Amino acid sequence: MRGSGARTRVIRVNQALYRRYRPDTFADIVGQDHVTEPLMQALRSDRVAHAYLFSGPRGCGKTSSARILARCLNCAEGPTDTPCGTCDSCVELARGGTGSVDVVEIDAASHNGVDDARELRDRAAFAPARDAYKIFILDEAHMVTPQGFNALLKLVEEPPPHIRFVFATTEPDKVIGTIRSRTHHYPFRLVPPALLTDYLATLCDAENVAVASGVLPLVVRAGGGSVRDSLSVLDQLMAGSGPEGVTYDRAIALLGFTDGALLDDAVDALAAGDGASLFAVVERVIHTGHEPRRFVEDLLERLRDLLILAAAGEDGAKALGQVPLDQLDRMHDQARRLGLERGSRAADQVNDALTSMIGATSPRLHLELLCARLIAAESPQIPFGATEGRADASRATASAAGTARADARGRPRSPLAALVVSTRDPAPAPAPAAEPVAAEPVAAEPVAAKPVAAKPVAAKPVAAKPVAAKPPLPPVAESAVEMPPPPPDTETEPATEAPAAAPGEPLEASGGEDAELLRRRWTEVLGTLERRRVTWVLVSQSAQVTHVEEGQVSLAFSSPQLAERFNGGQHAENVALAIRETLGLQVRVVGDAAGAVASPPPAARVAPSARREPEASAPPSSPATAPNARQSEPAGVASPASRRAAATEDEASDSDDAAPDAGLTGPEVIATMLGGTVVEDE
Repeated sequence: MRGSGARTRVIRVNQALYRRYRPDTFADIVGQDHVTEPLMQALRSDRVAHAYLFSGPRGCGKTSSARILARCLNCAEGPTDTPCGTCDSCVELARGGTGSVDVVEIDAASHNGVDDARELRDRAAFAPARDAYKIFILDEAHMVTPQGFNALLKLVEEPPPHIRFVFATTEPDKVIGTIRSRTHHYPFRLVPPALLTDYLATLCDAENVAVASGVLPLVVRAGGGSVRDSLSVLDQLMAGSGPEGVTYDRAIALLGFTDGALLDDAVDALAAGDGASLFAVVERVIHTGHEPRRFVEDLLERLRDLLILAAAGEDGAKALGQVPLDQLDRMHDQARRLGLERGSRAADQVNDALTSMIGATSPRLHLELLCARLIAAESPQIPFGATEGRADASRATASAAGTARADARGRPRSPLAALVVSTRDPAPAPAPAAEPVAAEPVAAEPVAAKPVAAKPVAAKPVAAKPVAAKPPLPPVAESAVEMPPPPPDTETEPATEAPAAAPGEPLEASGGEDAELLRRRWTEVLGTLERRRVTWVLVSQSAQVTHVEEGQVSLAFSSPQLAERFNGGQHAENVALAIRETLGLQVRVVGDAAGAVASPPPAARVAPSARREPEASAPPSSPATAPNARQSEPAGVASPASRRAAATEDEASDSDDAAPDAGLTGPEVIATMLGGTVVEDE
C-alpha cells in the first residue's frame, strides 16, 4: 500500500478528431440532407419503419445516423426529430457516452453465421429493459452470409412491435434481395469538396490551429470525400504541426502530392514545346522521391483544371473550388498559352499513359516516354536534331534584326549586310526620256556586269516604263532572299553592340535552368516592362518564352508578322533590359513565329532599313562617273550611292506597286495602317 504522500499520475489520452466531433443530431450530419430530412419528417409524423438499410461509401455517416435514429426513438420526449440531450438514453448514446442496454451494435463482419442469427433472434424476444424500443444496428451487413440472412428473414419480415433494425453497409448489392426488399433504403453519398472544406475550416478554428492556404483542399482530396478519412488526415497534420500551424510544404511532403511548382514548370515547358525543361522536371520528380504515377495523376488533374479555365474563362474558377489567387492567376496564364485544343490533346495522352502505368515495373520509363510523346505531338514536323537548327535560325534571325536596328541608328553595317544589299542593286542605267525603255532589255545583260549609277527619284519615269519590261527583277530579289545564312563569325555581331559584363554586372544566361527561371518569373518581367507600353502590349498578349541558349532568349509569337514587328524596332532591347533589371541576366532577345521550324533568316529585311536614309541628301552622280566609283570600292562592300539606288529600285518593284504603304515602318505603321496612337517611351 502506498503512503499518503504518493501522487497519482493522470494519463491524458488524446481522442481522435472523428470521435471528438461525431454528430449527435441529424442537423450535425454533413452533406447528407437527402437522407436526414426524410428521416426527420418520418419521426415528426410518427411513420417510422421497422427496418432501415443505410448504404454508401465509408466515413459518410451511416453508423452515426443509425445512432442518432436510436436516440430520437428512445428519447424521453420521443419519437422526435431532435433529441433532448438530457434524458438517460440521450446521454448514454451521445458523443462519448457509455452506450444503452437497449441499443445493440453488432459487427456483422465477425457475427455473420447462422448461429449468430439465432442468438440475435432469441435476444429479440425479450422486451426492452428501460426504453421504448430495442434497436439492433448491424454494421458491415454485407458480410453476413446468405444462410445468416435467411435465418433472420422471418424476424425482419414480421418483427415484434418493440424491435427496430438498422443495416449499415458499403455494398448493398451483397445484401440478399429478400432482406433488402423489407427495408427502407437510404443511400449515403460522398460529401462535395466545397462543403467539406468549409466544415474542416470550422474544426480548425475550434481547435485554434492555423492552416496555410491550399492545405484544406489537399486534405479533402486525400480524404476522397469521406468525412472520417478527411478528419483523420487533418488530425495527422495537426499533430505534426509547429507553432506556425499546418504549412503547405509540410502537407505536400506528408500526403505525397506533387508540389505545385513542379506542375507549373511541367505545364510551362509543355506550352513552350521545350523538351529539355520538361525532362528536367522529370529528373526533379525522381530525385525528390515523388512517385511517377502520382505525378502523372496530378498532371492530369492540372490539365483538367486548365481545360475548364480555357473553355469557361473567368467563370471556370467556380468549378475548381478553393484555389489560392496567385495560383489561379498562373493557371489562367497557362490556359491561355496552352489553348483548348492543345490541352485536350495533351490530356488524352496523359490519361492513356496513366492507364498503362498501372502495374508497370518501370514507371519512370513510362513517364519519360510520355514526355517524349507530348513534345512530339506539339511539333510533329520537326525531325531529329531540329532543336539545334531552330536555335541556329533564332541566332541568325537575331543577327539580321540587330543589323537592321544598327542601320536605323546610322551605324555602319557589317560587310555581309552590305553584300546582301548590293545583290539587290538595279543593273540598268536610266535611259533618257526621249528613248523608249524597251530598246534596251534588262534581261540581256548579267546583273553583276552592269554598271550602277545613282539617280534621284524624280528622274525615274514610272509612267513610261511598262510592266512587261521588268521580268528579270523578281529573280534578282529572290536571289537576295535565298542567300545562305551568315557565317559563324558574323552571328555574334549584335552581341558586340552591348558592352561586356564587368565584375559585378549581370551574368549572361546559359541554358535550361535559366529558361525555367524566366518562365517562372515571366510575370515579374512583364511588370517591369510595363513602363514601355508599346512593347508591353506586344509581348504580354502574343509572346511566350520558348528556350534560352547561349545567352539568347527566344520568344514565340502567334504570327510571323508580330515576330517581324518585334525584331524590327526597339522591342527586343526593351525586353532584354526588363530581364536584366528583374532577374539580373544579360541576354539577347529575338522573336520567332510560333511553330516555325528553323526557317532561314530573312536577309531581305535588311534592305528596308535603307528607306529611312534621306534620298535627297546626296547629290546624284553622273552616268560617266558611276562605273569608276563602283570599281574603286572594296570587294563585297556597297557604296552609299549603291545603297540608295537599291532602296529606290526596291520601292519600284512589282510587289511594292501593289502595296503603296510598304515603305512605312515602326510607329508609322501603327499610326497610319492600324489607326493607333504611338506612346513615346520615357
